[in-house]
Amino acid sequence: METPMLGLRTVIYKVPDMEAAKSWYNQAFQTVPYFDQPFYIGYSIGGYELGLQPESVPAGAKGENVSTYWGVNDVETEYRRLLALGATSFEKPENVGGPIVVATVRDPWGNLIGLIYNPEFKAL
Repeated sequence: METPMLGLRTVIYKVPDMEAAKSWYNQAFQTVPYFDQPFYIGYSIGGYELGLQPESVPAGAKGENVSTYWGVNDVETEYRRLLALGATSFEKPENVGGPIVVATVRDPWGNLIGLIYNPEFKAL
């Protein structure tokens, strides 16, 4: 049986200030966008898409109903680096079993950014 779901492709964060968000995400992910228009800014991150879209009406507190984790080699180091860039802690680095470590921060616009180290995930 063929699986219709092919896996994660794109994560989109809504932000009220596209230029400020672009500057922050350039530093946070240490890259520049491959697509940069007023309606969408797209980054290629390890074979996946990170998108920024304008948030026309501030939604207030961002939801916590979806968690997305970006793979890193050292959760503690990346967690501290994002905090130094202006993110705020949501969940401190924690070992969740075996060698797997996770943490979550909020970007300056309230979006959750998860970090995960899991040696079972193979690099592309």
